[in-house]
Amino acid sequence: MREAKRPCVYLLASRRHGTLYIGVTSNLLARLHQHREGLIPGFTKTYAVHHLVWFEPHETMESAILREKALKKWRRDWKLALIERHNPEWLDLAAGLGFEPASNRMIA
Repeated sequence: MREAKRPCVYLLASRRHGTLYIGVTSNLLARLHQHREGLIPGFTKTYAVHHLVWFEPHETMESAILREKALKKWRRDWKLALIERHNPEWLDLAAGLGFEPASNRMIA
């Protein structure tokens, strides 16, 4: 859980191959709570993008921001491949960080 308190880039999904959101944060646990509780108005709340499907800890916020900007320029199929390489079942990784899973498995 130590990684969750470091700067992180993360990908949320509404479902398997669904709507994706890329974000960066200095505290993944707090940010996930905000997304899941709908405390942040905007894209993730509107489109119910709450499943953590990938995250990458960084040593500095600057490197995390650079990675986020690079990922946002990627083609969608590259993002899907990144998720599937690290999380082929599209499980909600937030469960491993102490959250109730949004679901045990992503909706096909």
